[in-house]
Amino acid sequence: MQVQQYLKLSVVVALATIALKTAAWWWTGSVGLLSDALESLVNLAGALFGLAMVTIARRPPDADHPFGHHKAEYFSSAFEGALILIAALGIGWAAVGRLMHPQPLEQLGLGLVLSLVSTGINWALAVAMMKASRAHRSIALEADARHLYTDVWTSVGVVVGLIGVMLTGWIWLDAVLAILVALNILREAVHLMWRSTGGLMDQALDTEDQRAIAAVLAGFESPDLRFDHVATRVAGPQRFVDLHLHVPARWTLGHAAALRGEVEQALMRALPGLRASIQLLPANVETRFAELAGRDAGQPLPPAPPELAAAAASDDDARSKAPSSTPDTSRKDTPG
Repeated sequence: MQVQQYLKLSVVVALATIALKTAAWWWTGSVGLLSDALESLVNLAGALFGLAMVTIARRPPDADHPFGHHKAEYFSSAFEGALILIAALGIGWAAVGRLMHPQPLEQLGLGLVLSLVSTGINWALAVAMMKASRAHRSIALEADARHLYTDVWTSVGVVVGLIGVMLTGWIWLDAVLAILVALNILREAVHLMWRSTGGLMDQALDTEDQRAIAAVLAGFESPDLRFDHVATRVAGPQRFVDLHLHVPARWTLGHAAALRGEVEQALMRALPGLRASIQLLPANVETRFAELAGRDAGQPLPPAPPELAAAAASDDDARSKAPSSTPDTSRKDTPG
């Protein structure tokens, strides 16, 4: 199944669980089951928004977005995190009110059955979506799966609370369990929002991927070849790497370009779907990007590499010896 299909299934499941949990709350009057129903309502909104963002993220690059629309998925993750945060605050507010003003619960057996059925459905879908999120490298799918897991934990907490009320008669236990569930899903909300922030700020690839890139480059390095300025980033499911490849100055451009193609193919074999941008440079010649950055920070520029300095001096010498093409107007001839 594709990412969009999983999210469509999530919408259908959210509608079904909303119906089940709302009925359970209506029959029992449990604030825990009310919080569970609210969480499912948030699931529905998150799944719909995630579906919209994934559809945008799959659009091909265009004139306004030449690098694609992959980062749209991070908006979905941030939105899901914000929804979970709102749900946690709402659950906590309702639970504190019920704790201060406890009310008797009714028909707990039926409420437990409905809650367990909806929990089983959500758990099965969450497991499948989390597995698919890793296969598709989709943070939007991961966010929805994590949201479903919080729903599962909410339901488990509610069921435990209701069983505790049935066994002990302590009505306040329902509200206390609801508060604990709210704190747990609040933690999940912070995690999701932090993940989405890292993606929007061009976060580097994870350690495992960076090690794979380093291993590929090490296989090509030799006394004549070296790599530097390796920078990675991730945008939704897409991974990028930019680097410099230094080759002997005596090489032809065709020879250097052929080697660059081999390096790109090796990197894509190690990390399928990776987009590599490799800049070719002569050996022992560095670019001035870092130096210019130092100048902007108020630091003095280091001396240019010997090869560039020698070339600049040669150009200056040639210009000084060349005859001037501008007529000399400093001296005027006087009439005889």
